[in-house]
Amino acid sequence: MNNALAIIFVFGLLVMIHEFGHYIVARLNGIKVLEFAFGFGPKIIGYKGKDTEYNLRIIPLGGYVRLYGMDQEVDENGERVLAYSNDPKSFMNKKVWQRMAVIAAGAIMNFVLAIVLFILVFAYFGIPSAAKGNAIGSVVDGKPAAQVGIQAGAKILAVDGVPTPEWADCVDAIHAKPNQKITLTVEQGGKQENFSLLTEQDKQSGYGMVGISPEIIYKKTSLSNAVKYGWDQTVYLTKLIVITIAQMITGKTSAELGGPVAIAQVIGEGAKQGWADLLSLTGMLSVQLGLLNLFPIPALDGSRLVFLLIEGLRGKPINPEKENFIHFIGFVLLFALMIAVTYQDIVKLFTGKG
Repeated sequence: MNNALAIIFVFGLLVMIHEFGHYIVARLNGIKVLEFAFGFGPKIIGYKGKDTEYNLRIIPLGGYVRLYGMDQEVDENGERVLAYSNDPKSFMNKKVWQRMAVIAAGAIMNFVLAIVLFILVFAYFGIPSAAKGNAIGSVVDGKPAAQVGIQAGAKILAVDGVPTPEWADCVDAIHAKPNQKITLTVEQGGKQENFSLLTEQDKQSGYGMVGISPEIIYKKTSLSNAVKYGWDQTVYLTKLIVITIAQMITGKTSAELGGPVAIAQVIGEGAKQGWADLLSLTGMLSVQLGLLNLFPIPALDGSRLVFLLIEGLRGKPINPEKENFIHFIGFVLLFALMIAVTYQDIVKLFTGKG
């Protein structure tokens, strides 16, 4: 798949399934949906339904749902007001648990999407596993193996003179030597060469790493196994992301953030590897998006859930103007962070440095 199409496909699918979660639960609870938009910016084309306007906008990297009564609207006199509380179709007129369900539905749909994509990959392509032998499937740019000229498709015959006929032998030998110089005996391009390189130490496991991965083969499995593996993979990734974020917050590992540019690069690489890799990557990103939106950060769904929880406990809502101001500040800070991370991504792209 073309890289640009792959990026639009992944970003569009992730965001639209998230917004569809908000949309469908809002409709099920009798809330009027004013707009369901794919993309941002000026409208290209649209369709006006009974209550909802469906629009295609010019920037195809996201979307949104606008609910009646959730944010301030403009009345016939041009005054900004909240939808009247006695209107049965107003978001603000619904019970706290109904509004919480609408807000949480976006993130939940991202987890559902991840499960479905993993099931699809496992059921159609099979369960991924390392191929027999010692052949390298891929090499990570900028890592030790790539820096010395080792290429995908090469075979690792030995590590420091110790034969490595199987991939597990290669992994064990490299993992055992973090931040150490090693010599890889490699067969590539029809000839045998020795490469001396310094391993890196993985910050989480402490293992030595050089930036290589094995050839991957897909073993066919039953639909029932695919469902089980799809669920297990989603749960595993969720736990892994939570643990990684906790380690970043506590300083146990360095904070490494990637913005739209970095994500687009990864999507492009996934597209080159084929549909199995692209769909698996989309599933992983969907889990990340679902988790991120549940964080209690102003402007994200998680913070709205916190405000609704407080409303439920105290029996009355927080002042809408104060809440909207907090969300606005959060949006500004998130936008600033996105700009900073995007700048960092661009610097990495053109300089190869973090």
